[in-house]
Amino acid sequence: MIFTDFKFKNYINKALVSLHFEKPTEVQERLIPLVLSGRDLVGESKTGSGKTHTFLLPIFQTLKEDSETVQAVITAPSRELARQIYEAAKQIADFSDKEIRLANYVGGTDKLRQIEKLKTSQPQIAIGTPGRIYDLVHSGHLDIHKARTFVVDEADMTLDMGFLDTVDKIASALPKAVQILVFSATIPQKLQPFLKKYLTNPVMEKIKTSTVIADTIDNWLISTKGRSKNEQILELAKALNPYLAIIFVNTKERADELHTYLLNNGLKIAKIHGGIPPRERKRIMNQVKNLQFEYIVATDLAARGIDIDGVSHVINDAIPQDLSFFVHRVGRTGRNGLSGTAITLYQPSDDSDIRELEKLGIAFVPKILKNGEIQDTYDRDRRTNREKAYQKLDTEMIGLVKKKKKKVKPGYKKKIQWKVDEKRRKARRSEARAKGRAERKAKRQSF
Repeated sequence: MIFTDFKFKNYINKALVSLHFEKPTEVQERLIPLVLSGRDLVGESKTGSGKTHTFLLPIFQTLKEDSETVQAVITAPSRELARQIYEAAKQIADFSDKEIRLANYVGGTDKLRQIEKLKTSQPQIAIGTPGRIYDLVHSGHLDIHKARTFVVDEADMTLDMGFLDTVDKIASALPKAVQILVFSATIPQKLQPFLKKYLTNPVMEKIKTSTVIADTIDNWLISTKGRSKNEQILELAKALNPYLAIIFVNTKERADELHTYLLNNGLKIAKIHGGIPPRERKRIMNQVKNLQFEYIVATDLAARGIDIDGVSHVINDAIPQDLSFFVHRVGRTGRNGLSGTAITLYQPSDDSDIRELEKLGIAFVPKILKNGEIQDTYDRDRRTNREKAYQKLDTEMIGLVKKKKKKVKPGYKKKIQWKVDEKRRKARRSEARAKGRAERKAKRQSF
């Protein structure tokens, strides 16, 4: 299937050509027809799967360009995400011969200026964070009572950040016939009451993928082995020579510390986290897009808000406290068919978290940083895997092997080894006897 099969308006097709979009992603191919049909929808798919255009393209297709009213409201849980959607919408709107009024309403921007503008004209598509959109609706300046589409993007993140009550208030101000589209990487149980309250017989679509992270991403695992993590990241950064690398950390404090260290060691590096003022964040993001930096240190707040072309590498300073963010971090690279590399630094205490990620279908390739080069190394589970190859011991033997004593008698290792060997000898004799009996029985049956 190709995008022209959807029979979009001419200006939409021109916008897609400009983006070099030819074939829709699996999410777009399956969900765009459902959105165009007017049905309420809950779409669940991984980050980077093309959800933004899945709802934007149908919105523009059904948009009445001559209408003066708000026709679509789109909420996103962070300013960066809202801006990302706004920029994607603006790219499409710019190809229209008729003016399409878009507005991006987020916290940290000039509210009074927005109110003054709303007094003279309403946007046809309103995009923003739940708090600012609700403030403008509640004050009576943003009129959404005729909107035909309401999109809740990244619903699980909206829930996690405590914005669902505000989204609920926005939904209550919309007309009953509004089409509601909920998009999310996951659909938590706590989201169900909202879905039941506002969505009418929704289509529930979960787009399963063969891999949790894109096939275009190399996913490496490097042990810190007690080394200074700052020094290791500096050495790693120099070895990679990236086009653009994002280094994810777990706290704002760690972001500040690592940023200062790397900056003092000559790296062109920016930092993005929730403690940086919105205007400053916007300025930094523009500098990043203009390739003024090779590296960005970011917290998880930015993991789902940064959408920059050409991210060649992602480095996890530590495994995220919320394991679901691992996929969001890694998904910043390897997009639109480009290759990418994700590198996770770990220590022995992280082993249980790594195993949980592996259960999700995430495969790691072990690497080592040696003499300024990244090299292949042994699997961290090689000893465990070797032990699995041995014949399984019974409960008594396992107890003998694992038993720990404060005062160990001389020769205990030999004693355990002897018992283990004796157990195996008995098992081999038992197998030989069983085999002999089977052969004799088969011989008798042949006569």
